Amino acid sequence: MTNTSFSTSRREFIDLLTVGLALASVAAPRALAQASSLSSIKIATIGAGREGGALGTLFAKMGHPVLFSSRHPETLKDLVAAAGPTARAGTVADAVAFGDVILLVVPYTAVEQIGRDFGAALAAKPLILDVSNPIPARDGQDLVNRIASEGGPGLVTARLLKGARIVRAFNAINYASLEKLAHRPGEPVGIPIAGDDPSAIALASRLIQEAGFEPVLIGGLAKGKYLVPRTPLAGVHTPAEIRQIAATLG
Repeated sequence: MTNTSFSTSRREFIDLLTVGLALASVAAPRALAQASSLSSIKIATIGAGREGGALGTLFAKMGHPVLFSSRHPETLKDLVAAAGPTARAGTVADAVAFGDVILLVVPYTAVEQIGRDFGAALAAKPLILDVSNPIPARDGQDLVNRIASEGGPGLVTARLLKGARIVRAFNAINYASLEKLAHRPGEPVGIPIAGDDPSAIALASRLIQEAGFEPVLIGGLAKGKYLVPRTPLAGVHTPAEIRQIAATLG
């Protein structure tokens, strides 16, 4: 995968998304190209913990068919019931087979094995939404340091899922806030995103907008290192605030 540097100017945000929307119409699989609305897109989560559960539920309540996956899908009955009639549970293999869009929401230590097991199938998807973060308390400080030395989680995920169309998003906003922040009155909450593939960026942006947020492209996957907790972009910001912060990042 070729990494591309992006300016944070608003004009280039708009230009890139415009190009991406055009590319998405020809690059997406037939199931997406023929979809009458975004709500017909099948979404699968790899990982169904707090963040994966909250995101999957958000999309399920919008009408998307959603498959939550776990090594123990039988434990997800309550989550599926709460998400509504468009949701169901299965294994990771089920999720990869089912989803047009895959939400990758796992401990970062699991990403490498997922790439080994499902890399070719994931590379065929129009969008992998990477929500996984390396967290010291869970994944170990040594791994966090190694990921940082290799350019951050955006670039490392791209290497581990070779060929996948990856966009990082929802990495630094609390899962418990998602439902109440979606479609909030007034100015929408901004969701900073990072990616290199224009068609994947366009599709991610459309899904985020449909969910009631405003996507703000901060750059390519090299900027994915800023989409983690305890960075300036973490937490709740307006789109304008995200653009201002992004302009100060190296």
